[in-house]
Amino acid sequence: MTGPRLGAHLSIAGGITRAIDRAEATGCESLQIFTKNSNQWRGRPLDEKDIAEFKERIAVLSLPVVSHASYLINLAAPDKTLREKSIAALEDELARGDQLGLEGVVLHPGAYTTSTETDGIQRIAEGIAGAQSRQSGSTRLLLEHTAGQGTMLGHRFEQLQAMVDYLDDASQVAFCLDTCHLVAAGYDIISETGYEQVFTEFDEILGLNRLAVFHLNDSKKPLGSRVDRHDGIGQGHLGTEPFRRLVQDSRFTHLPMMLETPKKGGGKPSDVTADPLDIGNLSLLRGFRDGS
Repeated sequence: MTGPRLGAHLSIAGGITRAIDRAEATGCESLQIFTKNSNQWRGRPLDEKDIAEFKERIAVLSLPVVSHASYLINLAAPDKTLREKSIAALEDELARGDQLGLEGVVLHPGAYTTSTETDGIQRIAEGIAGAQSRQSGSTRLLLEHTAGQGTMLGHRFEQLQAMVDYLDDASQVAFCLDTCHLVAAGYDIISETGYEQVFTEFDEILGLNRLAVFHLNDSKKPLGSRVDRHDGIGQGHLGTEPFRRLVQDSRFTHLPMMLETPKKGGGKPSDVTADPLDIGNLSLLRGFRDGS
């Protein structure tokens, strides 16, 4: 195989190792998971046997795996109680990533709500530093570029860089780009010239060497909408060409690229059979990658 490792976000229903069963059934070359219920602040401790099996299987499969942190986390929150709960939850997410040998933990930076952008960015950096200071492992934190809904931070490259600039040590922080979020935030990766300009800008501000993961999603909403609504590959405002460019771009051949596109669903939570929409989207992307 040449080119990026294509995969998807898959469920851990039935146990953490069931996500690997689903990845194999779906033909994933990379995988994103939640390591616990995404609507809970903290999860039950991971079982030692599950940890051992999970690590053994991803090693045998050479499967890059990242987790996505809980959507409850808001490091930018001006409310002290919420912010402290968010820092503790992030610490837990990083610890679980260390236990499972993950490549990173993807995090939405947070929303400044009733405060200011500057204060929110500083609180995010302080929250990251606080969580990482109690981290004994080496799992990276992957700040995800956002769509910019409401007061959500991280939708401009400059905001992400400002967060990193506040840190005394940013060696364990990298970035995740979501194609839907880029377009929603006003970054034109749809046109060929826009695509080149966006990644030139990213490199100048953040550095392509610090880009760790892509989320491949089309967008139900148009360029600059600042509304985060994912769609299937080629089914939204991006069309197919930006995805063809991405998976053929020699700068990104070493990176995992994972779907967060809608699923057909409808099966039992314990099912490990592949979702047909995932199969279709991955097949399309593999075709682009392989030059068709």
